[in-house]
Amino acid sequence: MQYVERVLDELKRKNPNEPEFHQAATEILNGLAPVIAKHPEYEKAALLERFVEPERVIMFRVPWVDDQGNVHVNKGYRVQFNSAIGPYKGGLRFHPSVNLSIIKFLGLEQILKNSLTGLPIGGGKGGSDFDPKGKSDNEIMRFCQSFMTELYRHIGQDTDVPAGDIGVGGREIGYLFGQYKRIANEHVGVLTGRGLSYGGSLVRTEATGYGLVYITAEALKARGDSFEGKTVVISGSGNVAIYACEKAQQLGAKVVAMYDSNGYIYDKKGIKLDVVKQIKEVERARIKVYAECVKGAEYHEGCKGIWTIPCDIALPCATQNEIDGESARILVKNGVKYVAEGANMPTDLEGISVFQKAGVVFLPAKAANAGGVATSALEMAQSSGRMFWTFEEVDAKLKNIMINIYHNMDKAAKDYGCEGDYVAGANIAGFIKVATAMMAHGIV
Repeated sequence: MQYVERVLDELKRKNPNEPEFHQAATEILNGLAPVIAKHPEYEKAALLERFVEPERVIMFRVPWVDDQGNVHVNKGYRVQFNSAIGPYKGGLRFHPSVNLSIIKFLGLEQILKNSLTGLPIGGGKGGSDFDPKGKSDNEIMRFCQSFMTELYRHIGQDTDVPAGDIGVGGREIGYLFGQYKRIANEHVGVLTGRGLSYGGSLVRTEATGYGLVYITAEALKARGDSFEGKTVVISGSGNVAIYACEKAQQLGAKVVAMYDSNGYIYDKKGIKLDVVKQIKEVERARIKVYAECVKGAEYHEGCKGIWTIPCDIALPCATQNEIDGESARILVKNGVKYVAEGANMPTDLEGISVFQKAGVVFLPAKAANAGGVATSALEMAQSSGRMFWTFEEVDAKLKNIMINIYHNMDKAAKDYGCEGDYVAGANIAGFIKVATAMMAHGIV
């Protein structure tokens, strides 16, 4: 479609050297072509041009002092992308790979992901190229305090509510919140993923992994199937991967492989999750230790080989573009039937095409990993009302949200003539709500 192509060409011209942002925009906008064709008023209002342009981009330096007294300077980012349906909402990522392109791709995806939850939250994302690995607690505290000293002026419980992402867990959220409270002199729900003792929500730790399995289970159910007896491969070994593994095992699946950035483990008898939790959550060690603890388990250097393991269901839960066309073809050859994305954009455009042409049920990240932000929004609701819901209450709400996301994107795909294409279905279902709000607000 000419309008979509023109917007993409202009985006790439205005934002050179941002490949991740280009990739996300291409995947989203191409999937929206059927909607744009039915709504010529969107072109007249330059709606797509406004949709792909962040409302605000904040970049700042983050100076901090290590335990030896050496001064370091990192870059900090917050991209406030779209607030049409609610305050900006999206995680903070601390990782050496972080740059503006990655933050913008994450923020653009977050708009639609948040819309799909059905909750009133807009899209944003942030982070830094700071690497928490190998740092002491005091070094991480000093970095977080410096980061929040600048960020605090740009966020608020009704403006922008950050959360965690890669490299930002409960420890980092605690330090960030403490500094916000100290500077702003208010104890409000300005961050989610907080500890239970100071306003956090039950299920938040498990939410993205559980949600991933809930939406996959619904896709299986729609086809008269279930997780029972299925072989599952999960990439990653952080929160998302660990709790996806936990829920999949509870539903009767056999998870046989997981990985971290160094390599992967393969346990044909089924991953012993208690061992993984001890290694990753308590000892904070590398996943290779698993093979030293569990007889018969194998450890392999490098990550790409994990996708050569035959499985019924693949759940990529690590990072962007971990499944390329080659890996997708191997998975298809080995009989994979379902791929659901627990990470943000873990499958590249070629990989998605391979899965769809092969008839694999492919659930994109903006739908499949929305459980984390959905539960963050539930935490926001609890904070606003000074309430505290039980684990069962939050888990039930999360499960219902993920089931609704599946059916909404399934219906959108059918309504717009692309039945079974859940990439298009998720984009369309999320976009329509945002576009309607943007049109209602006028040219802003």
